[in-house]
Amino acid sequence: MSCPCCGFLAQYTHHHLVAFLLTFFSYVLLHASRKTFSNVKVSISAQWTPSVQNASSPAFSPGENNLFADSDEATLFLGVLDTIFLFSYAVGLYMSGVIGDRMNLRHVLSFGLCGSAIVEFVFGTLTEWLQFYNIYLYCGLWVLNGLLQSAVWPCVVAVMGNWFGKSGRGFVFGLWSACASVGNILGAFLASSVLKYGYEYAFLVTSVLQFAGGVVVFFGLLTSPKEVGLCLESETGLSPVERDADSHRPLMSDEEDEEEEGEEEGSEEVCDGGYYTIQQGDEEPRETPKAIGFCQAFCLPGVLPYSLAYACLKLVNYSFFFWLPFYLSRNFGWKEAQADRLSVWYDVGGIIGGTIQGLISDCMGKRAPVLAVSLLLAMGALVGYSHSPPDQVVNAALLATTGFFIGGPSNMISSAISADLGRQEALRGSQEALATVTGIVDGTGSIGAAAGQYLVSLIESKLGWMCVFYFFIVMTGGSIVFILPLIVTEIRAMWRDRQARTHQL
Repeated sequence: MSCPCCGFLAQYTHHHLVAFLLTFFSYVLLHASRKTFSNVKVSISAQWTPSVQNASSPAFSPGENNLFADSDEATLFLGVLDTIFLFSYAVGLYMSGVIGDRMNLRHVLSFGLCGSAIVEFVFGTLTEWLQFYNIYLYCGLWVLNGLLQSAVWPCVVAVMGNWFGKSGRGFVFGLWSACASVGNILGAFLASSVLKYGYEYAFLVTSVLQFAGGVVVFFGLLTSPKEVGLCLESETGLSPVERDADSHRPLMSDEEDEEEEGEEEGSEEVCDGGYYTIQQGDEEPRETPKAIGFCQAFCLPGVLPYSLAYACLKLVNYSFFFWLPFYLSRNFGWKEAQADRLSVWYDVGGIIGGTIQGLISDCMGKRAPVLAVSLLLAMGALVGYSHSPPDQVVNAALLATTGFFIGGPSNMISSAISADLGRQEALRGSQEALATVTGIVDGTGSIGAAAGQYLVSLIESKLGWMCVFYFFIVMTGGSIVFILPLIVTEIRAMWRDRQARTHQL
C-alpha cells in the first residue's frame, strides 16, 4: 500500500508554490516580530528597573521613567503582557475566523500584518526613542497587537486549505506549519544580531520586514484556484469548491469509506484547457456556499476536543516560546545573545517533528494515534530537559528532542487537523468554514496559552523552574485526555481496516 503523499507533488502548479511561499513567509515574518519580545525580555527588564547602567545614561531619568522597583516586579509585568497579548489574540481569533470566511482573505491578511507591524514599532522602538515608558500604554498596545495578529493565522490556513486538498495534507501542512518555528529562528537571530545597539532596533528591523511582507501579500497572493480559473480536476486533483466528503473520516468516522455521491442531475463541470465552467441546462450556475455560523462550527464533530487539547498543548508550546531565552539566561547565567541562539533548537525540533509526524499520519490515514504517541514521549522529554546540565551542546540536543515531540503535535493540530475539521462531511456542501474552524481551534488554544503565561511567572517566582516543568508535564497529559475518545475511535477503525484487508487476501 503506497503512501498517500507519494506521487501527488506533480499535480501542483506554480500557483500552488506561490500560495505556499507567500502564506509561509507571511507567518514567518509575523512570528519573527513576535519572537523579538521574548528575546529581549532581559534588556527590557533592565531598562524598566533602576540600575547603575540606567542611572548613568544621560538621557534616562531613573526617578521619572523607572516603572518598577526591582527585576522581580518587571518580570511579573512581562508575564502580564504575555497574558494580555494572548487573551486578546484568542478573542480576535474567534472574530477573525468568522470575518475571514465572509471577506477577502487577502485583504484581512494584509491588514493584520501591516497593522501589527505598526503597533510593534510604536511599542518597542518609538517609546524607547522618545524615552516614554507607561504601563497603560504598553498594555493598550499589546491588546491591539493581539487583535491584529489574530487575523493572520485563520487566513493563511484557509488559503492553504483552498489550494491543497486532503491528499498528502498531513505532509504538506506539516512542512508548511514550520513557518512558526522558522519565524522564531529568524526572530532570534535578528534580535541577537542587533541587540548590542539596543533592544529598540530589534523591534525596528522585524516590524519593517513584517510591514513589507504585508504589502507583498496584498499585491501578490491568490487566495483560491478559482481566481485564476484553474481546472481543479486536471490541474490539481483538488476540489476546494465542492464537498470534501472524506476529509474528516480518518479522524472521526467509524464507518467504512464510501464513494462520494454524484453531482445533481443536469449539472456538469466542463474542463477546457485548464479552466472550468459549470453547465446546468437552462438553470443558473449554483451559488457559492455560504459561510457557516460560529456556533455551528463549534458543534462540528471533533472541533471541541481538539480545541481543548490544543489549549493544553499551546500553553506548553508558547511557554517555551515566551520564556525559553529568559530561562536560559537566568537559570544558567548565559548571555542573552547566547540564550537567544540556543533557544532556536526547540524550533528546529518542531520543524522536523511536524513534517515527519504529518507524513506518518498521511501514510496511516489517521492523525490522533500519531499525536498520542508523540505527546506521551513529550512528557518524558520534558522530564529529561528539566534535569539538563549547564552544557550548551547537551541543552541544545534536549531542546531539539522536546521541540520534536511538542512542536510537532502542536503544528499538526493548528494546521492539518484544523483543515480536516473545516472540510468534513458534516458541513454538507458549505466550504466557507475553514477560517472559522481554524479560529476556534487556535483561539481556544490561545486562551489556554494566555492563562499559562501568568501561571508560569507566578509558579517560577514562588516555587522555582522545576515546578514549572512539572506543570508542563501535567498539561501535556491533559491534551492526551481530551483526544482520548478520538484515539480510541481511530484505532478501532484501523483494526477493522486491517481485518477487512486480511479477509480479502
